Order: sequence, then C-alpha cells, then structure tokens
Amino acid sequence: MLDTIAAISTSLGVGAISIIRVSGNEAINIVNKIFKGKNLNEVETHTIHYGFIVENSKKIDEVLVSVMKSPKTFTMEDVVEINCHGGIATTKKVLELLLINGCRLAEPGEFTKRAFLNGRIDLIEAEGIMDLIDSKTEVARNLAMEEVSGNTSNLIHQLREKIVEIISQIEVNIDYPEYDDVKELKNNEIIPFIKDVKQELSKIIKMSENSKIIKEGINTVIIGKPNVGKSSILNALIEEEKAIVTDIPGTTRDVVEGVLNLDGIILNIIDTAGIRETNDIVEKIGVSKSLSLIDKSDLIIFVLNNNEPISEEEKEILEKIKNKPHIVIVNKIDLESKINLDNQDYIRISVKNNIGLDKLKSRIKELFNIEKLNTSDMNYLVNSRSLAILKNCNQILDGILDNIDNDFPIDMLEIDIKEVWNLLGSIIGETYEEELLDNLFSRFCLGK
Repeated sequence: MLDTIAAISTSLGVGAISIIRVSGNEAINIVNKIFKGKNLNEVETHTIHYGFIVENSKKIDEVLVSVMKSPKTFTMEDVVEINCHGGIATTKKVLELLLINGCRLAEPGEFTKRAFLNGRIDLIEAEGIMDLIDSKTEVARNLAMEEVSGNTSNLIHQLREKIVEIISQIEVNIDYPEYDDVKELKNNEIIPFIKDVKQELSKIIKMSENSKIIKEGINTVIIGKPNVGKSSILNALIEEEKAIVTDIPGTTRDVVEGVLNLDGIILNIIDTAGIRETNDIVEKIGVSKSLSLIDKSDLIIFVLNNNEPISEEEKEILEKIKNKPHIVIVNKIDLESKINLDNQDYIRISVKNNIGLDKLKSRIKELFNIEKLNTSDMNYLVNSRSLAILKNCNQILDGILDNIDNDFPIDMLEIDIKEVWNLLGSIIGETYEEELLDNLFSRFCLGK
C-alpha cells in the first residue's frame, strides 16, 4: 500500500460534476503538480480550494479540490478529491493526468480495502458499504446503515469477549494447576457457558436469516402445468407485461424474471416453463430448469387450473414441495370447478378478473412474517459468508457438548472453543486470508 491510487468515484457519463478520488502518501503532491491555484502542500486539512487542472500550463477544467490529510480520512491516508465538470472526455482526461504524474489506477474496492487494512473499518462495515450502495428498498438501506455504523460488529465483539473469558479460565487451570487459589475447572462447569453462547448464536443466526431476506429478497418460483396462468400471475404481481401470455400450451419455454416490492421486501419472481412431458427439445430444457428451481427457491407458488382435475403429475409435485415454503394457487375460478384437492390448503384466484391476488400477497407476508421483519432489530448480519460461518460455529458448539458427555479432557475442549473464537473473528476481519479480501473487495465499484 505504498503507492498512491486514483479512480473515478462517480458514474461515468454526462452530469453536473464528476469526482476523482486519490489516496496515498503522494496524493497531495501528485494533484498539486496538475493544479493551478493554492499550493495544496500548504493548505489546512479538510479544506476545499478553487482552481484549474492544467497540462503544460494549458487549462483542462475548472475544479474544486478537497484536501484531507491522514489519519482523519476514509482510508486513513492522505486523500484528495477533484470535483470537475461532468462529462466522459473531461473526467477521463483528469484521471489520465493523475496516472501520468505518479498515480496507479485503483482496483475495484481498493479504497475500502485500504480503510479495512488500516483499521478504519472492519469487514462487516466494509460489506455494509457495499450493501448500502446496492440497497433497493428503504428497509435494506436501514439494515446496511447498521452495518456501516458498527452496531452489527458489536454483536460479534461481545460474543468473542464471552468466549475469551472461558478460554482464559481453562488456560489458567492447564498452565498453573499447582496454585491453590486457582479453582479447578470441571467439564460440567463449562456446559452452562457453552449453552449460553449457543443460544445467543442461534438467535443471531435466526435474525440474520431474516436480515438476509431484507437484503437479498425472497427468491420466488412460479411452477405448474402449461396454460394454468403462471405468466399471467407474474405480470399481475409486478404490474408489467413481462411474460408473453397466450392460450397455447408451452408458450413459456425458459425462465422469465420480475421483481415485486412487497412492503419493503423484494420478491425476485421467476415464471417457469410449464411442467409436462414433451418431445420439443427447447421446451424439455425449460421444464428441466423449472424442476431444478424448486430446490433453489425460498418460496414456491404452485399453480393449478380450477377447470381441470388434478393430475398424478401435479400430485407428485405437491408431495415434492410439502416440506418447503410454498403456496398453492387455484387459478381460473371464473370457470367451472373440476378440481378436487381434498384437505390441501390453497388460495382461489382469477387473474383474468383480478380476484384473489391480494390474498396471495397477504399469504406471502404471513409466511415470511414480513410485517415483523420491517420493525425488527436491524443489528444483524446479512451476507451469506457470515451466515455460513455462524452456522459452522453452532455445529462446533454441538460437538463440544457431545465431547463433554464423552468426558473429553478440558484441554481438548479448549481447541474447539478457540476455533469458534477464531471463526467469529473472521467475520469482522480480526483473522482473514488475503484471497478472501481480494474476492470480497473485487465486487465493489472501481472508485469505492
């Protein structure tokens, strides 16, 4: 991190202004070489200065330059931001002059990566910045702000502090058994502690799964036989003619996607090819995709035709989805009823006559407790990486309890307890691998 980096931090295109960010030990010196105005090396920190960007005394653009000296900056390095007129040619020319005079083009997310490596933020806060940029709803924005502000990180810090206490007690017992004033710690005495940590961890996992729904939305797949009204339901939900609708069975041959904002929660809805036996190669591929999406989705909407008896194939699908979050819809209730669903719970609708869609939306809200999600505590993790680590920690804690039942020596138990402590540290970046950082920050935009 000894070099000085530069990148365009605003969207490249026609606009009022563009911002080019520079960070590093030579940031002020390099910008000063191409700036005509005050000597930037002599100005106070966190000040803005009017002048021109020049090349060989030729004016390139009229600008405002913000000078922020370390350590009170985002990267904790010297940072200079050039506010120039918006426009592709002007912005690229200013960046080009910076690169000619000693800057290196920043990699995606490198400014945020430097903020992390310099101790300005932890990994949760870094991921929160990306979530804030990507947030599509007000609820998701609020969730991301909790990450950025450090409130979510405090949960992990507090949990690690609890674990350190028990590790310290175990190590005192192991290292100083001869001391009379050191109470010998028995296996059964750490059971309440392990259960307490496990209970707290389980709560964080549950709330984090809810938070993940807020951030990423509910992946919803609409399945059913051809011509039951799947595409019409998609179009009605998103209020857009996204899918082609005809009376010809097999019209939808591939997945069609749409997005519904349901009280601040995003539903990523996929309309699939009708499930049936077919000799058409293209349609057969679509049917195969439809079946595979059942296992990958958070919610399955299974559509049946009120005007047809339920088939054996449809009964098989009902059996396949019974243990997954699902909603059964009987469409075309404006036609004569020929269907028999016995004790199956379902919603009756007619997309053609706009009947029952509100009931469908209400059922989705009930199924995912959406109203409670919107008002619940936001101080929880939201990304798949952190959630996977938490679940791994929970499994290790289960193993520790089993090992206590099998009378494992306490120093063996300590190894697993330390592993939980280290894994929790990897969530906030106390422990990390370079490959992880490269992968995480590569998903950021270039100027962030």
